[in-house]
Amino acid sequence: MTARGRLRVLLGAAPGVGKTYMMLEEGRRLRDTGKDVAVAVVETHDRAATAALLEGLEVIPRKTVEHRGVTLTEMDLDAVLQRHPDIALVDELAHTNAPGSAHEKRWQDVETILDAGIDVISTVNVQHIESLNDVVEQITGVPQRETVPDSVVRSATQIEVVDLTPQSLRDRLAEGQVYPATRIDAALSNYFRLGNLTALRELTLLWLADEVDSSLQRYRAEHGIDQKWEARERVVVALTGGPEGETLIRRGARVAARSGSGDLLAVHVTSQDGLRETDPAALAAQRKLVEELGGTYHQVVGTDTPEALVTFARASNATQLVIGVSRRSRLTALLTGSGVGATVVRESGDIDVHIVSHAAAGGRTLPRFRRTGALSVRRRIYGFLLALIAGPLLTLLLLQVRSPDSLTAEALAYQLLVVVVALVGGIWPALFAAILSGLTLDFVFVSPYNTLTIGRPTHLIALGLYVVIAVLVSVVVDQAARRTRSAARASAESELLATVAGGVIRGDDAVQSLVSRTREAFGLKAVRFTADDDHVQTTDGEIDDGDVPTRVPVGTRGTLELYGNDLQAADRRLLSVIVSQLDAAVEHADLSTAAKEVGPLEATDRVRTALLAAVGHDLRRPLATATAAVTSLRSTDGKLSARDRAELLETADLSLQSLAGLLTNLLDVSRVQAGVLAVSLEPVDLDDILPPIIDELAVKPGDIVIDVPTDLPEVRADAILLQRAIVNLLSNALRYSPKGEPPRVSASAFGGKIEIRVSDSGPGVPDERKEEIFHPFQRTGDTDNSAGIGLGLALTKGFVEGMGGTLTPEDTPGGGLTMVLSLPMDA
Repeated sequence: MTARGRLRVLLGAAPGVGKTYMMLEEGRRLRDTGKDVAVAVVETHDRAATAALLEGLEVIPRKTVEHRGVTLTEMDLDAVLQRHPDIALVDELAHTNAPGSAHEKRWQDVETILDAGIDVISTVNVQHIESLNDVVEQITGVPQRETVPDSVVRSATQIEVVDLTPQSLRDRLAEGQVYPATRIDAALSNYFRLGNLTALRELTLLWLADEVDSSLQRYRAEHGIDQKWEARERVVVALTGGPEGETLIRRGARVAARSGSGDLLAVHVTSQDGLRETDPAALAAQRKLVEELGGTYHQVVGTDTPEALVTFARASNATQLVIGVSRRSRLTALLTGSGVGATVVRESGDIDVHIVSHAAAGGRTLPRFRRTGALSVRRRIYGFLLALIAGPLLTLLLLQVRSPDSLTAEALAYQLLVVVVALVGGIWPALFAAILSGLTLDFVFVSPYNTLTIGRPTHLIALGLYVVIAVLVSVVVDQAARRTRSAARASAESELLATVAGGVIRGDDAVQSLVSRTREAFGLKAVRFTADDDHVQTTDGEIDDGDVPTRVPVGTRGTLELYGNDLQAADRRLLSVIVSQLDAAVEHADLSTAAKEVGPLEATDRVRTALLAAVGHDLRRPLATATAAVTSLRSTDGKLSARDRAELLETADLSLQSLAGLLTNLLDVSRVQAGVLAVSLEPVDLDDILPPIIDELAVKPGDIVIDVPTDLPEVRADAILLQRAIVNLLSNALRYSPKGEPPRVSASAFGGKIEIRVSDSGPGVPDERKEEIFHPFQRTGDTDNSAGIGLGLALTKGFVEGMGGTLTPEDTPGGGLTMVLSLPMDA
């Protein structure tokens, strides 16, 4: 039987990183070592450097496929199988074959080639991996229709990342090494944006890291390896919900940080019966701290805490385990045996265990037991009454059939009575019934009758066993009732918390939702949250005059007032969790309110700052020009001709018009600062503002190339500010564009944004000066009055940022500067 071939995959974050180039280089290297290498299919995309590597390699001819009158070429699978090289080079693993091919997808062709015993080297981009398809679409906004199953890629013998930094890839794209010149501008402004490439690169590396980790786990499982492998430090911190939790977490974080890239995992072990005492509020705070320190929080269920901790640590491939010193005193340890710490150390094997001291260590003298039973006081009273009433009645009934041989039946009857009493009233009534029934058995049914004397030793043994069994049964029944009640309460608490969280997630007002759920959960008459300044923020229910509330502080932000019945101790545990969530919700609401108040002020301030920064420069130029013109006109030598006087008057007029525009802007700024005039955001159609822009610039047809799609969505902006921004950008582009190469205005919609690109083919701006051009006094050529109001790029950027957008400079492919104005798309 032919051995299956091996698959080697070259994985890239985006097109153009060099996957095909590397595949062909590797093919040439393997050929030089004596391997039989053939190119099954390769896509050079007209890249000269890639095509040059095909020289000297055998290329299997493609087959042609006719589809709807179009001739397509595909990899000839039959020819590859017939040629049967040692290694086949197959480009673009996720490619969809033309209709009529042997398989729908190229990866299926590769599976056939591998089954024939041929090794394959192939390429694929991360956006084509099936499990990442939706993530990539969220990042780029572009859906991918060609995908390859994760299992195919993961089955490869080797997976290698062909890595290239995002900026290097954009540089290659701008230089024309990836796409032809006609596609460069669109690619740079859409799929190949810096943020997209950075996210795709991170996604690629994370996917490969996860695959490496999974491969390591599979290898250990296949070879039965239980010992930890210190590929990297993994620190597990055991949390009990006690006050020592934060100390342990911070110590664990420091241990993980010492290795440079260690993982921090916190774990809390809960019992299966839910009876182990914990502080939910403390656990919630500790979970938040773990996440703030870059770790993850886990919760496992186990009856044996040490075993559960060690099992979790081994499953996580942990190298360090951090636990706290026992809070039990020496007397308690002597009475109850070795604690969790000693057992964990004994069972941990090669996992290092850190036992950390803390303030609560040894703080208790004896174990703490619950004082309250599993059942209510009313039910315990019912149990005692049942024992007192049913006992004598049962005795009267059994006296009717008493005989020397009926003792067993009588003992079982009283045993049944004990069980029923335990079900009704719990352990204490059951113990009372057991002792009472035991005495009754001895007095009434054991000879000699009507005395507490026992004549036969076997009757004494039977009576003793009866009492022991009755006590044990009552304990078991009470424990079952306790666990049932605890489970029901835990279920109710979980349902309540899920309801509260669901209300917040659905967009309900978080504070109001928490207050309402608190009243409903505890059956209260009313609940009111009052802020620190005694301002009533929200109320649920009706409050009458004279009602006295129970006040619960909500952090430092206010007070929760509870009207109605007093809460039980068990209810206060759940209340503490709700109060913690309420504190966080109030904090979030305060921050959201502050952000809403600051947002408009910040936008307005950006506009005002930009205006004032540029106005000093722009005021002096027209004022100086007008002053010079008027001075010349007032000359008394009489040598000015009529033409000269007309030119001077025109110059003064233009300068004063420019000065009037600047003063208008200053007036607008003062209104903005006073809160009278703000940035007015509304839906704006670019087709409506482009004609006024062309008129203001006074350009001729052909002086500017406009490429704006007719179906472009509306942008959310201030129409006047947007017009001024584009005028200024085009003015600069016109000034620096060479003759015969007009500037270009294009627009596109992508990822919820509208990008307006103003490009020129001029000298461009060096990378080190791209930030400087937004500073005042950085313009050149300000020698006339034909450049609009001339507020410069500093003011333009202020306008754009005031509208919630961005303005960034980029290199124009082939030379020049492209200003990218990005604004939100109107919803």
